[in-house]
Parts: sequence; C-alpha cells; structure tokens
Amino acid sequence: MENMGLGLELMGIGMVTVFVILLIVIFGSRLLITIINRIAPEESKPQKAAAADDTAAVKPVLDAAVAQLTGGKGHIIKITKIS
Repeated sequence: MENMGLGLELMGIGMVTVFVILLIVIFGSRLLITIINRIAPEESKPQKAAAADDTAAVKPVLDAAVAQLTGGKGHIIKITKIS
C-alpha cells in the first residue's frame, strides 16, 4: 500500500511539472512573438496590378468553361488573381 501512495504522489508531481512547463512554453512563445513583432513588423507586400495580357489570354478559356458548366447561364464578372 505504501508503494501505491508513493506512485500516486510521483504521478501528481510529474503531471504538475509538465503542466507548469507547458504554461512557461506558451507564455514564453507569446512574449517572444510580441517582442519580435514590435522590433521587426511584417513588411507589407505591394499588390501587383493584374497584367492585361494575362487576363486577356485567360478570359476566353474561363468563359468557355463557365458556359459549359452552367449551360450558358453563368457569366464572369471579375477576374482576380489570388497570390
């Protein structure tokens, strides 16, 4: 019975230790992220204007695909490049 009590005590100490270490990691990483963001904020990328040549080359293909899928009822209003 003595060994059972010792085992439970060690298990409790181990679980509390792991919990405390995880809290230290979480709050430490949040602090590090905050410090880094203040020192070197993320640079904003200038948005590129969509090239007219790219849109002109792709639009007929997209029109044909939309017409085929929607039976001629769908129409493309705006083309926007993502990333």
